[in-house]
Amino acid sequence: MNKALREDSIHEQSQHGQSQAARDWRKSMSDNVAYALLVYTGLTIFVTVNAMKTGGMSILPYLALGVLVAGIIPACRSFERRWRDLSDEAAADESLASGFRRDQTLLWLLAIGLPLVLTGFFKLVFAAVA
Repeated sequence: MNKALREDSIHEQSQHGQSQAARDWRKSMSDNVAYALLVYTGLTIFVTVNAMKTGGMSILPYLALGVLVAGIIPACRSFERRWRDLSDEAAADESLASGFRRDQTLLWLLAIGLPLVLTGFFKLVFAAVA
C-alpha cells in the first residue's frame, strides 16, 4: 500500500513539475521583445547617434534617435502579436519551438544589426558630404 501511495505521489509531483517547467511562448516572446528594445535603444544611442554627431549636425541626431526608436516599435510588436494570441494549450506546445527560435533570431538580428547598419550608412553619407 505504501509503495502504491509513493508511486502516486511521485506521479503527481512529476505532472506538477511538468506543468511548471512548460515554457509559455507568449511570455518568452514578450520578454525577448522588451530586452531587444532596450538593446536596440542602447545601441542606437551609443553607436548611431555618436556617429551622426561627428558629422557636425546639432539637433539631427536626437530627432533621428526618436524616429529610429519609434520606427522599431511596430516591428517588435508584430513579433509579439504572433505569440500573444496563443491559447493556453498552444502557449505550452513544444512543437512551436522552431517557430519561436526563428522569430527570436530575427528579432535579435534586427535589434543588434539595424543600429550597426545605420551607423555604417551615416558614416558613408558623412564621408561623401565631407
